[in-house]
Amino acid sequence: MIQTLKMAWRNLGRNRRRSLLSSLAVSFGAALLLLMAAVLRGEMRGAIQNTIRLQSGHLQIRALSYDENKVSLAWEDLIAGPDAVIQQLSAIPQVKTATPRLIASGILTLGDQSRGVQVVGIDPDSPANQVFRSGILAGSFLDAGDREGILVGRPLAENFGLQPGDQVSVLVNTSDGTVDEQLFAVRGVYSTNTSAYDEGTVFMPLAKAQTFSRAQDHASSIFILLREQEQAEAVAAAIQSQAYQVLTWQSMNELIVQTEEFAGAYMVILYFIVLGITATVVTNTLVMAVFERTREIGILSALGMKGRQIMAGFLAEAGLLATGGVIGGLLLGGLAVAYFARYGFYIGDFGMTGILLGDTIYAYLTAQDALSLSAATYIITLAAAFYPASLAARLEPAEALHAH
Repeated sequence: MIQTLKMAWRNLGRNRRRSLLSSLAVSFGAALLLLMAAVLRGEMRGAIQNTIRLQSGHLQIRALSYDENKVSLAWEDLIAGPDAVIQQLSAIPQVKTATPRLIASGILTLGDQSRGVQVVGIDPDSPANQVFRSGILAGSFLDAGDREGILVGRPLAENFGLQPGDQVSVLVNTSDGTVDEQLFAVRGVYSTNTSAYDEGTVFMPLAKAQTFSRAQDHASSIFILLREQEQAEAVAAAIQSQAYQVLTWQSMNELIVQTEEFAGAYMVILYFIVLGITATVVTNTLVMAVFERTREIGILSALGMKGRQIMAGFLAEAGLLATGGVIGGLLLGGLAVAYFARYGFYIGDFGMTGILLGDTIYAYLTAQDALSLSAATYIITLAAAFYPASLAARLEPAEALHAH
């Protein structure tokens, strides 16, 4: 084996430029695979994190009849006295924070401009809403006792030309099936760096939202954040009740999970395309080596070297190319992933319905992805060498010796 590797190393050195370019092709292929996997993983990871921190939480408690697609404000579809439920939740060690939210369908109007929005009543003092407080770009955050103020997202503010202090009209559906309209002052403009969410969500203090929509002491849901995401199923099982429904972040984000599975299957096809191109380069390199060394192969065969030994020599050359290529790919891919993990890809408002993609995607590479893709690159590179290796092994000594 050592002798075979020495011969393979020497043979690769005969045409260093070609060998180097072949190894670089493997490196670039491996690096591209790592970056593609990291971007996909980062995209889905970011979508899950955005949805959890902005919309679903790790858990939600809702009334048994509540349907989020209908955004009902009928009292029988809401949670009555949510503070009492939250007080019980506060005794559970795994619960980081829990807060009530009231959601209503509304229309924001300014002059001849109007836009359908989701009006969300929140407790401004809850740690769960710190993501909105820290995202204030202009103006100030809400106060719990504010009865005339709202927060609007940056895309909505830009479309309407709104600034803190401007007044807009907000119309909402109410619990009795009618509508109500009122003037509000823009207290602040926020950004969560998720345009799809920011452009259609308006916040006001929970007490005002309850009065405005005539929901009184009711909430659409109780938004719960846990200390560990993996605890969701266990905590949900512990707080199950016949009086309300408890939903985990997995059940509320089935679309994202399904999209991730579909995207993963689609990416496998792209991986094989990249590896196929890389394999073609390696195959071409070794086929050229076979034709260049035909007479030499004939002499070795005449001296008694068996076909499997000749094949092993070419496979050893492919193994050395693959080893150098994978190591180079890990270095190049690691640098690329590190860069985009820090600075990300800016995609703006991608506009994928039902999935809260951030304006910037940050690459995220797992050790499992790095190992599996490196192994796939190595195996495909070796597989690409079987044709030229078998071609060399099948050469007849007499014909090979007479080759020009």
